[in-house]
Amino acid sequence: MVGDVLPELFRDPEWERLTREYEAAVAAERARVVPLVPGLSAPRSHDVVWESGEREHWFAEGAKIRLWYQYRERLDAEGWPATMAAYQRGEYNHAQSQAYLFVNGPEELVRPLLAEWRPEFGLSGALPWMRALLARFGVDVLPVVLSAAKSSAYDYGPVLMPVRTAEIAVLMADWLVRLKSARHIAREWFARHGLAAVPLLTPDALGKTRVPREKATAALILIAEKFGADQVVTAARCHGDEAAAGVAAILSAASDRGADAGLIERPAKPPKLPWLDRSQLPQVVFRDGSALSAEAVERLLGGLALAPGVSWFGPATAYPGLVEAVRCCDPGSLAAFGWRIFELWAAARTPGRNGWVIDQFYWLADAEVTRRFGAAILRWPTANSDKHAVSVLRAMGTDTALEQLHRISQRAKAPGLRSTAADCLAAAAKQRGLSTEELADRLVPDLGLDANGTLVLDYGPRAFTVGFDEKLTPFVIDAAGKPRKALPKPAAADDGVLAPAAYQRFAELKKLVRGTASDQIMRLERAMISGRDWSPADFERYLVAPPLLRHITRRLIWTTGEIVFRIAEDLTLADVDDSTVTLPESARVRIAHPLELGAAVNDWGEVLADYEITQPFRQLGRPVYELTEAERASGEITRFAGVTVPVGAILGLIGKGWERGYTWDGGIQHDFCRRIDKSQALVVELDPGILAAGAMIFDEQKITGIRFNTPPLELNPVLASELLADLAGLVP
Repeated sequence: MVGDVLPELFRDPEWERLTREYEAAVAAERARVVPLVPGLSAPRSHDVVWESGEREHWFAEGAKIRLWYQYRERLDAEGWPATMAAYQRGEYNHAQSQAYLFVNGPEELVRPLLAEWRPEFGLSGALPWMRALLARFGVDVLPVVLSAAKSSAYDYGPVLMPVRTAEIAVLMADWLVRLKSARHIAREWFARHGLAAVPLLTPDALGKTRVPREKATAALILIAEKFGADQVVTAARCHGDEAAAGVAAILSAASDRGADAGLIERPAKPPKLPWLDRSQLPQVVFRDGSALSAEAVERLLGGLALAPGVSWFGPATAYPGLVEAVRCCDPGSLAAFGWRIFELWAAARTPGRNGWVIDQFYWLADAEVTRRFGAAILRWPTANSDKHAVSVLRAMGTDTALEQLHRISQRAKAPGLRSTAADCLAAAAKQRGLSTEELADRLVPDLGLDANGTLVLDYGPRAFTVGFDEKLTPFVIDAAGKPRKALPKPAAADDGVLAPAAYQRFAELKKLVRGTASDQIMRLERAMISGRDWSPADFERYLVAPPLLRHITRRLIWTTGEIVFRIAEDLTLADVDDSTVTLPESARVRIAHPLELGAAVNDWGEVLADYEITQPFRQLGRPVYELTEAERASGEITRFAGVTVPVGAILGLIGKGWERGYTWDGGIQHDFCRRIDKSQALVVELDPGILAAGAMIFDEQKITGIRFNTPPLELNPVLASELLADLAGLVP
């Protein structure tokens, strides 16, 4: 950035300035005289102090824990003595099942085993179980809950709230100073135990070791703010008058410092990022082409890592200087830089506490990287980080980002991810004054193609026109108008920069066309099923005019209810006799379902055959079904009852809008559901049910019942036909 002043982030980032101020404050604090009384020992008591009704509530909540179905059956069959013997042999290796045994088992069988029990609680959902264990066994289970709290203070720290020991008091002082995520837990603990915690902290507060002394001092000052300095000094007197005088001196000095007393906040610094190999990052350049220094790159990484998290509506604020730093850099180099960070993070198996790797797309991504990001979300095996990623796409708000949101809302395997993407898309549509479907119309990408659906690729001394035919097969024409079988590879005589870029552009274009076409075909098929319609003007603007989409819409049959037509080669509208038709302005256009066409299906089939038109999805040849009067009246569909079907066929319905049902005890989903609207759904009941943690474990499912939650008296015949077609497709 020659001749210009560097942005603040590259010159003097906020974390470096705050660190200097922090170090100065710490140095001044350490310069003060601290009265020491070494050799003191904290009381060895182990107390569990319950508030009124707390113990009963904790036990009742934790006792709701469920036992996995296979263990439940075994317990019912063998009884508690045999079950606990099996546990001791290592046959109950799941933490939730072990917790169930200790919470519910006969005390004479389970209490003797507590001393050796060290479960691996991997989820925050274990907190109610540990609370129930503490309520039942008190200090006997303290090693278990203390180990869990040390492993994850935020998740399990609250279980220590009733427990008062020297070790826990010291731990809370550590959290108060060191852990922002658990500081609220420590403050609540000290507010609860108050003066009783003072004797437990005094030995460290007056000891020789600096770090424990600073933490204990901060805790004593916090207690004094609530209970008064005199009360704290009195509580410390159990260690002797010298100790009481030392604590009094500490609190007096804190009082003299006023606003500077207590905890000195350590400023956040950028994480070290051991998984991020800087040598593999592409060069970031300023807009004038000059490269960022290694120091500037580190500061850019720091600003991205410390930036506030991104929600649906973007970050609350930007990290100081980040906006200016991004603005002065070349967008293409920033996008490549951000994408490579993401790739290295993924290659390192997505190490935790790095949500900024997702957030940085908000600041750095261009259209191409946004497409890659959306594709990556669909490939991820779980929906946990994905929901955060979807929120970042929503915050980005560009057409490309919203296009990816729509794709995720249609294609994601996880129902929660699909619904999150759909919610984000609905919010974006509302912001633009559109429905979700109307927004999707406007998000169809042109991929850089002109009005004729072609693109000129420049090799320097020669050029080629590329495009796609009615079957979306790519074609290439040279400058003389001669068709070629494929785009030639760059030759020695071609421009060394333009030709390779053009060749790569065509390879990427073919991939984008395949993905876009697949998405649009799925969208149009669902529009046919739902009966969505368009005004003639919107039909022309969004379904006929777009050069890529017209290749799909020309292969379908359309209707207004009174007029049935297709889009001819010259983009006029033609009926079954090839006569030109004109749509009234008041008409509503929709994709014709064969149920609506009746006998005309055969006539239209002959027309398409004559023109050698292959439909993008099964329209005219689609099977049609009807609900019987009894099924409409009762809501029960018995024609498939008792049929055994492969579980894979059931899971295949997810792509057609079906969802897996509620997960019951033992992790079993006993039904599959297709939501029709906010109040109505069709439910398929299964036996033995699908195991949430391993869907293919039970490879066959028996359909034990199919029912609507309310009788489908007014259900649209087209939708009824599609639901029945889905069910018929399950039968081998």
